[in-house]
Amino acid sequence: MSRPGTIARRSFLVGSAAIAGGVAFGTYLVRRTPANPLLAERQDGETVFNPWVRIDAKGVTLIAPHTDLGQGVRSVQAALIAEELDLAWGQFSVEPGPPSAAYYNTASADEMVPFLSTDTSATAEAMRSTLGAVVKVLGLQITGGSSTVPDSFVKLRLAGAVARETLKLAASKQSGVPVDQLKTEQGHVVLPDGRRLPYTALARDAAAIEPPRDVPLRDPSQWRLIGKPMPRLDIVPKSTGTLTFGIDLRLEGMLHAAVKVNPRQGGPMLRFDAQAATGMRGVKKVVPVTNGVAVIADNTWRAFQAVNAIHAEWGPAPYPPEQAEHWRAVAESFVPERLDKVWRNDGDVESTLDAKAISAEYRAPYLAHAPMEPLSAVAQVTPERVDVWVSSQVPRFAQEKVAQVCGVAVEAVHLHNQYCGGSFGHRLEFENITLVAEIARQMPGVPIKLTFSREEDFAHDFPRQITMGRARGSTQNGQVEAYALDIASVSSSASQMKRIGLSVPGPDGQIPAGAWNLPYALPHCRVRAYRVPELAPTSSWRSVGASSAGFFADGFLDELIHAAGADPMQERLRLVRDPVARQVLEAVAAMSNWQGAKLAPGRGRGVALVESFGVPCAQVVEVTQTAQGVRIDKVWVALDVGQVIDPINFDNQVKGAVVWGLGHAMNCEVTYADGMAQQTNFHAYPGMRLNQCPVIEVRGLAHGAKLRGAGEPPVPPAAPALANAIFAATGVRLREMPFSRQITFV
Repeated sequence: MSRPGTIARRSFLVGSAAIAGGVAFGTYLVRRTPANPLLAERQDGETVFNPWVRIDAKGVTLIAPHTDLGQGVRSVQAALIAEELDLAWGQFSVEPGPPSAAYYNTASADEMVPFLSTDTSATAEAMRSTLGAVVKVLGLQITGGSSTVPDSFVKLRLAGAVARETLKLAASKQSGVPVDQLKTEQGHVVLPDGRRLPYTALARDAAAIEPPRDVPLRDPSQWRLIGKPMPRLDIVPKSTGTLTFGIDLRLEGMLHAAVKVNPRQGGPMLRFDAQAATGMRGVKKVVPVTNGVAVIADNTWRAFQAVNAIHAEWGPAPYPPEQAEHWRAVAESFVPERLDKVWRNDGDVESTLDAKAISAEYRAPYLAHAPMEPLSAVAQVTPERVDVWVSSQVPRFAQEKVAQVCGVAVEAVHLHNQYCGGSFGHRLEFENITLVAEIARQMPGVPIKLTFSREEDFAHDFPRQITMGRARGSTQNGQVEAYALDIASVSSSASQMKRIGLSVPGPDGQIPAGAWNLPYALPHCRVRAYRVPELAPTSSWRSVGASSAGFFADGFLDELIHAAGADPMQERLRLVRDPVARQVLEAVAAMSNWQGAKLAPGRGRGVALVESFGVPCAQVVEVTQTAQGVRIDKVWVALDVGQVIDPINFDNQVKGAVVWGLGHAMNCEVTYADGMAQQTNFHAYPGMRLNQCPVIEVRGLAHGAKLRGAGEPPVPPAAPALANAIFAATGVRLREMPFSRQITFV
């Protein structure tokens, strides 16, 4: 099992300092509250209660520091504050706030510890607490890892409760009525005689009052918003085309930029000839940038046309140029010297397996993020300050990158976080941000908007890691007996952190994620991870390692169950050891009527259960083999996140994740030729088409002890459930994504 001293993924903040925790940083630093960033810009008559609530005579503003990437977290964060602040839905405005250490994400520490999510031992909890302290001290502001809701659930309700009680103190001072006789309702403090004092009228007096510290949170029986359907705050503006995404920004005097950067990621530009571009209509300037060249013009289209007219000569890729070489490097990494860690070793696998053992090899390719909104950013560099308008999941790291490029102090960089049209992990990177800073620095005082073409976005994505699994197993008396899975992968964590200038000490827990934490009591079970030497640069991709290893783990388990002659659902229920995971499996079995369903020939069902980010998620996929190909008919999904904040948004999040997981398993991959990604647009990277989308039924359970996020956990079970269903319908066992290599989908 895991060693307490080993740190897993997202541990770029840790090492010896992380293990020491409060000792390394000092108790004072751990306990110290970061400065409130709203105080620096506070206006006369404005009350700032804490980093999340600001009130003046004009209204109430709530700060939602986690980046909204389309997942609706501005609404969710606002709801948590409004619940305790007694605001009616929409009786406030919402802003993302400035980058700040005050918005540290403690929940992100859960992914750093090498313990099962169900392990609540003193050692496991101590390390979680220690890493949480590290995150606080370093002020890690991050949106990712399905951590927004776990991070926000208590702290934002407390922010609302503190503001509420401070306003009551102000009302008591104004009216002379004791605080214990006051109540709040829909943005007002209500006096015993029914008079209603609006928060806006109390703001000035509240500014002079020290906020109370020990404020109890309300009992769930009193919740007005949490757990109830809420119309997302961005639905109307998105539906009417009035919401301003980062790519929609317009500033006075703004010019537009496009780039042509070496399509061999990280390779140099040897030389370029811009003669054809400089005389084109609207072109203002051609400037060099890191590994490429940029054109500045009076609109984006002209910038695109001009940069495409530039002839450039590129240097070689700093990785093997051909895809076959990448797979060869992975296959050659199943050797002792590449062993990253033995993550699970129950029973005696080697003694149990014999020459009759079942074996299989699984593969998962590179995958692009490919959000609907291509990368963009706006920057303006002046002698006094640098302003950047962009969507970033790690805004404080983005600030540091811009400061380095522009040669200024971090405090001089003002990042304005924007609504984003998708990310899936891509906005954890900085290539658009550093490039726009390079360009704007060469035209001081002028706002420069950089927009990536779709082709440039694909070419310079940092894809999901390439991964291979080799498995062996055996059965006895109609049951699964032994299970051994070796996984070899590049470390997306190490690749990603190297670009920030940091490192990942110890094994990478994302290589075996979704496999080593299988919630099954297998008599003999071993999971080992092997670190492949770095190939093409990679990054976090929605559900990260579990999107690959979860497919391997559950797919091979299904092979063993069929070899044993057992029922796929019943054998999983027999093996499952975690009571929460059992309830998830039981729920999806009931939803799909697994035992009672009578399927015609050519139809099949597959089930999969994968845990990621502490969330067990089970799916049943039903397919039909037609004369034209395989049709996905329906998907049933059950998962336990401890508490559903907004049932409508939860339902949409889960369905979107299922479509994402199925579509990429069916049709997507990134391959390299001559060092360049061959997929340059959606024609070669189709995902799931509308006509292929099944009916999806979702059920959220709330038995888990901890509140968890729902954005990523539904992705990993989608691929194995689909593969298992196709096997049940056709007899074809799929071990390599994309499945379209072997199956035609209709």
